[in-house]
Amino acid sequence: MDRRIVIAGTGSGVGKTTLTIGMMAALQKRGITVQGFKCGPDYIDPTYHSAVTGRPSRNLDSWMTGRDAVKEIFERGSQASDISIIEGVMGMFDGKNPMTDEGSTADIGRILGAPIVLIVNIASMARSAAAIVKGFQEFGHGDNIVGVIANRAGSEGHYKMVKQAIEQECGVPVLGFLPRDVNIELPERHLGLVPSIERGELQTFFELLADKVTAHIDLDLLLDLAAAEPIDCKSVLFTSDDQLEAPKRVKIAIAKDAAFHFYYPENLELLEAGGAECVFFSPLAGEEVPPDADGLYIGGGFPEEFAERLAAEEGVKASVRSRIEEGIPTLAECGGFMFLTEQIVDTTGNEFPMVGMIPGKVNMQTKLAALGYREASGVEGNFLLPLGEEARGHEFHYSTFQAKEGADVKAAFQSKGRLGTKADGYLTGNLVAGYTHLHFASNPNMVKEWIHACKQYQQSRK
Repeated sequence: MDRRIVIAGTGSGVGKTTLTIGMMAALQKRGITVQGFKCGPDYIDPTYHSAVTGRPSRNLDSWMTGRDAVKEIFERGSQASDISIIEGVMGMFDGKNPMTDEGSTADIGRILGAPIVLIVNIASMARSAAAIVKGFQEFGHGDNIVGVIANRAGSEGHYKMVKQAIEQECGVPVLGFLPRDVNIELPERHLGLVPSIERGELQTFFELLADKVTAHIDLDLLLDLAAAEPIDCKSVLFTSDDQLEAPKRVKIAIAKDAAFHFYYPENLELLEAGGAECVFFSPLAGEEVPPDADGLYIGGGFPEEFAERLAAEEGVKASVRSRIEEGIPTLAECGGFMFLTEQIVDTTGNEFPMVGMIPGKVNMQTKLAALGYREASGVEGNFLLPLGEEARGHEFHYSTFQAKEGADVKAAFQSKGRLGTKADGYLTGNLVAGYTHLHFASNPNMVKEWIHACKQYQQSRK
């Protein structure tokens, strides 16, 4: 038997991440090896998971990657772990659209045949909590809800009333609770998350959560409930682990530091399996694009939080600009796209000069500018996603791009979202840039196209 458990919620904000991190930390303290996963496209929660477990957390998204790939990503990620803890997204049945479960936590649970623990915020209710649980049990289609955890209990007496009602009416155990205590609320998802983790500033918080979870939640019962049959999985992305050891034909330089760190692990692994050697450099540390790089990948992150430092790195900016002008096949996503514009303008009007490859500027704003899944269609001249090819991804940002007046801005994609289809991003030569974070598992041919372009660039430099 394997051990895997989905931590689902009745909605956003019920405490899924806090409880997930707490359980991970508590089990780790017991010497149990935990593998984290996150339903949906989010990058922030996996960053927390990885900080606690010491293992890269992975996204499971049935809409972006397809169902077979979800199984494969899960199987590869969970190797050599004692238990896999899968944090849900939003409410248990919330996914791509309100008419189906596709992309939802429930969908991931069904694909993986995983037991589910439902998190319920019991503030200001008692017996009514049982009605909520029963509604989730009856709404699902064979979902294996094996237990409940109550969050924000006013007191132990309050919790016991809720526990009695749920266990009597719903026939599943309540594993425990967390008290309504502001000291155990997840810190604001501030944009300095990565440097805070690197400096160890959240370690005390993780330990506090572990202690609270150990004191109030039955972890032995959790481990028992997590038992599940092995998954019947077929390889659709990686034919064998030998791929990762295959001879490397090209080098792809990847910007990776506190400003640029949003990468799906599978994107990098697929590049490696396709014949690329991934080499990393830090723009924030003043590291220029490696001279022997045949490709360039600048992912998302928070360049706006480090705009002053990035603006001062003239050597880095010059190296990025000159290599792109030289034709190095480049993908820049969201934060990477922002870095390649002429300037980032913060919410108070301060302007910070960036690389200057994309004619225009990025304006930061306090409200969300875009959020949601995207279907990207390639346009003529796009080396990564040629005309007629499609891939899936996600968009989430607080900035808007303003093209320079009179500039010829050619879009890199046609992007379809909830509100329709629009031209998106920027394309010139071998540069593909835009706000969308693409998942290569949605169209592995992108890897072949990129490595082919890198090989051509490599040969042109000889």
